Amino acid sequence: MPRLFTGVELPPDVGQDLAIMKGGIEGARWIDPDNYHLTLRFIGDIPDRAADELTGELQRVVAMPAFNIGLAGMGVFGTKKPHSLYVKVEESPDLRRLQAIHERVCQSLGMPPEQRKFTPHVTIARLRGAIPRQVQAYVGAHNLYRSRIFDVSQFVLFSARSSRGGGPYGREEVYPLEQHGFGGTHKVARTL
Repeated sequence: MPRLFTGVELPPDVGQDLAIMKGGIEGARWIDPDNYHLTLRFIGDIPDRAADELTGELQRVVAMPAFNIGLAGMGVFGTKKPHSLYVKVEESPDLRRLQAIHERVCQSLGMPPEQRKFTPHVTIARLRGAIPRQVQAYVGAHNLYRSRIFDVSQFVLFSARSSRGGGPYGREEVYPLEQHGFGGTHKVARTL
């Protein structure tokens, strides 16, 4: 059974900007820049047949037009015991719409609703046993970070091996969004 999620990849130059900021927190496990992404919907471990149904249903999303987003600021999940360091995504109605469509697709296939509120972000480090004051100092030092505005012209169905998070992730399907009246999907060699 594949462990799947949908998401948006970052442009390589934005990923490199984030990679330059690695360091300064003991116990941090920094995410490899090749695995930076913005999760739209975590799906989890599902049977191959359900994965095939999902790939078909996601093809309907491509009629949505491409849009732009930017990253701005830092955040931490786990207030008393920080466990993830992330870069925030600037508010985008288009991104929220894309995520809501993914949620509806998953529910239409019988998956339970996502219980957590959608907080658009890009995780850059997992924090196991990190010293909270180092985490706070890092966030304070990097909180003014802003990426360039970049296109969201596609989304990806990713697979992940069972682990504690952070990759490596495989691209199962790539779904280009509509641009100038064109849309469709581009198949990637399946690794399931």
